[in-house]
Amino acid sequence: MLGFLQGFSYGLFMTCLPWLLVGLANPRLALAFEPPARWRVLVRYGLVVPFISMLIWLTSLWGGFGPSLLGWLAGIVAIPVALPVERTLRGWLTRRRERRREAQRAAEARQRRAREEREAHEAGVAVLDPARPPEGADDLVLAMCRAKQSLLDVFRPDLAIQADRLYSRYLHVLNVLGSRFHSGELAFERSRGLVTQVCLGAVDTLTTMASQARGVVSVDGDYVRRRLAREGKRLSEEERAALMRRLDLLVETERRLDELSAGIESALTVLDDTAVAMARIETARPQASVTTEKALDDLRRFVEGADRYARKE
Repeated sequence: MLGFLQGFSYGLFMTCLPWLLVGLANPRLALAFEPPARWRVLVRYGLVVPFISMLIWLTSLWGGFGPSLLGWLAGIVAIPVALPVERTLRGWLTRRRERRREAQRAAEARQRRAREEREAHEAGVAVLDPARPPEGADDLVLAMCRAKQSLLDVFRPDLAIQADRLYSRYLHVLNVLGSRFHSGELAFERSRGLVTQVCLGAVDTLTTMASQARGVVSVDGDYVRRRLAREGKRLSEEERAALMRRLDLLVETERRLDELSAGIESALTVLDDTAVAMARIETARPQASVTTEKALDDLRRFVEGADRYARKE
């Protein structure tokens, strides 16, 4: 065994110079990791491998001097055999690290989306469940559920919240209208029809937002940015232009979504204005026969003359 190690150390040491020359000419042929550089070739075949061969030779001298031919041949083919194995192992480790980073980034993205969803919720906002619409839901509420599901299908829960906000405003306006008018009155039917039209327009906007987001759902902006940052200098002009175009598509889509979101906000503001205006309308018949000010004056005079009603013995 010691003779095999001595022969292996001789063969390994003899191949250092040829591999050093090959690596200086083309570092990719002599290195198994990225990025290949000539200084790495010098360190590997000028210092590390000769040191390993010298260490093996010194530790094998305990059994005397007697290098074997088999060890010498093994040392000669050690580097050509080790390079593909090292490349395979490093590639597997790199893919494993990349999968872990992707999983971590996906988890962080989900957490960010969930945080944005929580922050976007307003106080008192009812949450629609597209899988289980509210009992007795009309066609408009069902359309809201479908629009929300479309946004969830393209992984945009931050936009799907708009359907919840629209649903909450719709219910609130209907409750205010119901408290001010009877369901058979012309004013009630007219107001409800106008509110329904506003909400239908907002639902159409939500559907358009889902269509816009679906167009870029397969574009990974984080991946494109990482690749441009990591391989920007090595990419060809055509590939760089293609990657930049992907980022432009994302930016354009987000700008369009922001414009559509502004339209949703306008519709929500109109519904709020409607609820406030309807709440100010006094349609109930007053129960008091006199005004509050007159009743207060009469009660005050009664208290001032209450002594007249005392019994005298």
